[in-house]
Amino acid sequence: MSVVRTALIGFGYAGQTFHAPLIAATPGLELAAIVSGNPDKVRGSWLSVPVVADVAAILADPSIDLLVIATPNDTHADLTRRALAAGKNVAVDKPFTVNLDEARELAALARQSGRVLSVFHNRRWDADFLTLSDLIKRGDLGRVTQFESHFDRFRPVPRDRWRERAGVPGAGLWHDLGPHIIDQALCLFGRPAGIFADIGTQRPGGGAPDYFHVLLSYADGLRVILHGSMLIPDSGLRFAVHGDGGSFIKRGLDSQEDMLKAGNRPGCDGWGADPSPGLLTRIIDGTPQAETVPGTAGDYRRYYGAVQAAIAGTGDNPVTADEAVTVMELIEAGYKSAIQGRVITL
Repeated sequence: MSVVRTALIGFGYAGQTFHAPLIAATPGLELAAIVSGNPDKVRGSWLSVPVVADVAAILADPSIDLLVIATPNDTHADLTRRALAAGKNVAVDKPFTVNLDEARELAALARQSGRVLSVFHNRRWDADFLTLSDLIKRGDLGRVTQFESHFDRFRPVPRDRWRERAGVPGAGLWHDLGPHIIDQALCLFGRPAGIFADIGTQRPGGGAPDYFHVLLSYADGLRVILHGSMLIPDSGLRFAVHGDGGSFIKRGLDSQEDMLKAGNRPGCDGWGADPSPGLLTRIIDGTPQAETVPGTAGDYRRYYGAVQAAIAGTGDNPVTADEAVTVMELIEAGYKSAIQGRVITL
């Protein structure tokens, strides 16, 4: 297997919690350097990995094959642009960029460069999403008519960080959690015909938007509801999916983020296991029959394994720049809908 020498840019929450452990645990990837202004923090977890203070030094290093960008959202476009110009392959954390024009520009640059540009939509490899995808593909729900996806939390007091500050480009819940569940909906159902969005701030202090309720409409009658809030004390609902052949209700989030936060390394015992089976109700001979459905194990390493294969020329890019452009199109259309109070046709 060809070893892809990888440099991680940024060691905040995303870099420390997700990217560094996943890169190090993926066969064919080598965590060769971490770019950070806080070397002591890095060495507390990755003593043997060189810490580099200057992005330019990494861009000029011919031994680095892949740059992983895990910096604040408003820096993604510039860093990706510079990395592609330096001939590097790039994996950038979601959201791809803070606006649609930047996303389209980077997708075009990637095509021109011939390099792999991928976006870290890791929740395609959540246990619950993999389970739901299988149910839909098998036809267990019949024709899906309503899909409801929740990503709710209870954090009544805003934190003093860029993600929650008003006026910061790319801040707010729609930019933070919206890309996850938009991407999942696109994977399942494709591009919608229209979007109607309610996006706002509910917590005191006037911070960045901390609430969204979004309706995607499809030509065949399907309605997709995407909901996120920071003020839901009972935040257990994840999916409620209904079709003409049955329903699937899932509570609880995928376990991988909590395991990573607790210091567990990818691949440990119980990695990616779903602790809360979903409830599938099917209509059989006209009668509803319910059964629990154990979750398929999730594994975010599959994303990085596919990135390695794409760079080595043995597989496809797991999340293409063009797919991420569509996500950004819906992010931007959602804000437009919320401001204008109308359905935006896509």
